[in-house]
Amino acid sequence: MTYTPLKYYFGKDLAELLSSKITAIYPSFDAKDFIETVAKRVDPLELKARVEVISDGLREHLPQPFDAAIDILLQIIGPPNPNETGMFNEGYWLMPVAFFVEKYGIDHFETSMRAIYEITQRNTGEYAIRPFIEKYPEQTLCVMHQWSTDASFHVRRLASEGARPRLPWAKKLDMFIADPIPVLPILENLNRDPSKFVQKSVANHLNDILKDNYETGMRVLRKWSEHPAPETKWIIKHALRNQKKLENPEALALLDSLT
Repeated sequence: MTYTPLKYYFGKDLAELLSSKITAIYPSFDAKDFIETVAKRVDPLELKARVEVISDGLREHLPQPFDAAIDILLQIIGPPNPNETGMFNEGYWLMPVAFFVEKYGIDHFETSMRAIYEITQRNTGEYAIRPFIEKYPEQTLCVMHQWSTDASFHVRRLASEGARPRLPWAKKLDMFIADPIPVLPILENLNRDPSKFVQKSVANHLNDILKDNYETGMRVLRKWSEHPAPETKWIIKHALRNQKKLENPEALALLDSLT
């Protein structure tokens, strides 16, 4: 089977797919011009720039009020993904929709939170949420704290993953590298989560914290180790994987206490 680089999924074919979905909801959408615009602009570009081109094309061709544009886009995204996998396979085509919110929704907090909540159940909102954390930290963390108890494991995962200080392929959140304390109540809500998808995010989040705020991270993990559920044990072990490789005595002792 011939391997196709991911970036080539974000071009004319995706523009055609989005157009077919949008015109069913919004017949005034100029599909021909949108497709031609995307096809003309994407050729020399890499993945992220291609996603942005498609998002920019959507902005140019959808109604200018952000709320109206989002209402159309949320009608095309389909049902939530029932599985913990597939967000970047079956749901890949929603990446420009998520970036649309990230780039154009920053002055529309409530509408954007509603959109990210829906998008993350089909693709992911972990990148789109980060500009809102930076601009509206208290307000966004309040929303994410509510999300940490949501019925959807996708939404609960976002509550952790979106606030990771060192999320791969994303801009670092310097405020949480300096001080992760504001995020800890969210992680507390998730430290016994039944979803492995969520558990991995919480463990990776603690692994991030340990890199910059070792004492804070270890204090959390020691507390969680006192009466740990099986899910919590898994999180602690996965969070300490790098410290284990470094043969950190404190981490090794904590891991031994879990056996």
